[in-house]
Amino acid sequence: MRPAQPWNTLRQVQNTKQWHKLVNPSLQRHTRPTSSLPRPYRFHVGASWAGKPVNPRDRQVNTKPFPKDHPVAVWRDHVLSRPNGTNGRHIGEDFFYIQEMRSQSGLSLGIADGVGGWIDSGVDPSLFSQSLMYHAHRYAKNGWVGEPEIDPTQDYTEREEVEGWELTPMECMELAHGGVLRERAVVAGSSTACIVNLNASTGILRAANLGDSGFAIIRSSSIIHFQQPQTHYFNCPKQLTKIPRNTRLHGGMCMDPASDADTYETKLIDGDIVILFTDGLSDNVFPTELTSICSLVSRQYAHSPPPLPPADATKHAFKFIHTEEDAQAQTIAERFVNYAQLCMKNKKRASPFERAAAREGMYFRGGVSILPSDCTDESRILTTILAFQKMDDVTVIVAMVRETL
Repeated sequence: MRPAQPWNTLRQVQNTKQWHKLVNPSLQRHTRPTSSLPRPYRFHVGASWAGKPVNPRDRQVNTKPFPKDHPVAVWRDHVLSRPNGTNGRHIGEDFFYIQEMRSQSGLSLGIADGVGGWIDSGVDPSLFSQSLMYHAHRYAKNGWVGEPEIDPTQDYTEREEVEGWELTPMECMELAHGGVLRERAVVAGSSTACIVNLNASTGILRAANLGDSGFAIIRSSSIIHFQQPQTHYFNCPKQLTKIPRNTRLHGGMCMDPASDADTYETKLIDGDIVILFTDGLSDNVFPTELTSICSLVSRQYAHSPPPLPPADATKHAFKFIHTEEDAQAQTIAERFVNYAQLCMKNKKRASPFERAAAREGMYFRGGVSILPSDCTDESRILTTILAFQKMDDVTVIVAMVRETL
């Protein structure tokens, strides 16, 4: 497979100096003035997560592979300082980011699910997903959500010196993967990825999704888009991968480029709710249940909204929750995660994952899997056993859209 060359995907990269300024934000000079017009759209974001319970019988690996002063570790700890209800800080093999893009042109959201199979090789899957999201947030911070904005009062020469480039979700994913490949602390691993950019000037949503993480858009209590998973076969999602050096490639390895990601674009309107999730949610909660939870929380806030946390209530909560809409988005995210956890533990309830398994010829009767008589595939048998009760990490980001003009 030809290695990915993310620099070929960037628009307007004219020389090596410009490339180094994008890769190393510290090298960028002060940005020229851009348009100061108010943004018509505002996005209120909440996030919640819960790692699956640790099974003492599972093989254990180092769950904090980065030194405390490593840039990924410092950033990771900041992300996990967000309010998260009663779910704690354990996120497992998932990770995410929420990043305002250059000059407040929009918001970039990303979510990743590290592939747990690497544990059998002594590799911590969380290392890859954390690093992937770190690099994605870094590129998103310095990219424009759309065409770079310029001040119309500037002369032509000054306009040419506006810093930054339009960065699409797929380009961000490809660049972030390249960052992981260069990251020495990441020996190996793989992850699914979903990146969504929200344009504060136009309300345009653009997304790229690789694997079985995904996103959904709810409008007026109806789902207008639900991202379908990308898989090689049942329960084997497409994934970005880094293999150890000197490893011999073989046919069973999944190594998918970011260019294989599904892309999507639409215009959002006031009141839309955008949800990013790992498969811990989509494998256990049906789409119609997502709309029901959103409606319940909306009615709660319409009748008796809970008070906002005071600035000194907790160490970090006030940084992330400034308005009632912020609190509502956070509440929806937490309800999603809590409900997914309840569904995982309910053995009497049919799950989306179980129904998907049934479509592949894997059935359950009283908690016992019934396979076709000619099935001798051990991996398929194992997958079927796990399908009845799919304990998994679950991570959710919720963005509420408001039109301000």
